[in-house]
Amino acid sequence: MTNDPLVQIENLKKHFISKPSILGRTLLKRKNTVLKAVDGVDLDIYRGETIGLVGESGCGKTTLGRTVVNLYKPTAGKIRFKGIDTQEFTEEKAKEFRQAVQIIFQNPYSSLNPRKTVRDILSVPLRLRGVTNENEREEKIKKLLDRVGLLPRHINSYPHQFSGGQRQRIGIARALALQPEFIVADEPVSALDVSVQAQIINLLEELQEEFNLTYLFIAHDLSVIHYVSDRVAVMYLGKIVEISETLELFNNSLHPYTKALLSAIPRVDKRRRRDRIILEGNVPTPIDIPSGCRFKTRCFMKKGKICDIEEPELIDVGNGHRVACHLYR
Repeated sequence: MTNDPLVQIENLKKHFISKPSILGRTLLKRKNTVLKAVDGVDLDIYRGETIGLVGESGCGKTTLGRTVVNLYKPTAGKIRFKGIDTQEFTEEKAKEFRQAVQIIFQNPYSSLNPRKTVRDILSVPLRLRGVTNENEREEKIKKLLDRVGLLPRHINSYPHQFSGGQRQRIGIARALALQPEFIVADEPVSALDVSVQAQIINLLEELQEEFNLTYLFIAHDLSVIHYVSDRVAVMYLGKIVEISETLELFNNSLHPYTKALLSAIPRVDKRRRRDRIILEGNVPTPIDIPSGCRFKTRCFMKKGKICDIEEPELIDVGNGHRVACHLYR
């Protein structure tokens, strides 16, 4: 890793507007509602590292990843790539950014066009990269397939002819075709069998070392995150509530939400088991976020008045370990 971040995310917000519904001919008399999927995220991602992003379903992980790669336009905040604000890119720089930043989607069954062969799927990014010669393109496609563990004969096959793990390998090859520097891996193994998960994770690690890739690895499986990540960021209701180096976070978590997540990890060794923390209370929605600390409705710690009034900032408590909790001590 280098000292300068490859990707800098500053106070990033992505809100979705939900308009009034129509039932029959009657328009329900209510205002537009705002769903705050990502609501003020600050995160630096350094070249060559893997940063894991964890949290419950609906906390905004996928929305954050898609906003970073410009699939969603941010509502507010900044995304800097190599120190330049992506909103200020020239047309040429924007094209370079789209090639340098790629995403691997969660579901290999829906992320590939069922009407296209592998040749067609991989030809598109290669043409965008400027590989116009058909023979050269064919050779590069075969090399990509070989690198992700597929055979040359697969080049004429359609997605429905592959297993889930093989489809995900095609998705990885598609991302590699543009020679990216930064990849958002959006739960790339959650839809796969456990035995196949290990193969895909090992493949991603080999590719990272070979091509000096940087990953934002989104997952809800903490054992996977522990294995692949250099640092871990924990997300809750649109915000990052704790971030630290992986071992530090797993051994010395400070935020009550992180403690609850880690307590749910199954462990064979009884000596390493944690007391299970069962979160109670209401789960807020991104449409109606509570005032003050957004975790207060489920917090098991003895809360103070400040928790109801003031939203905690993500502060550094030493050695890059940051937490957003008034009572973390």
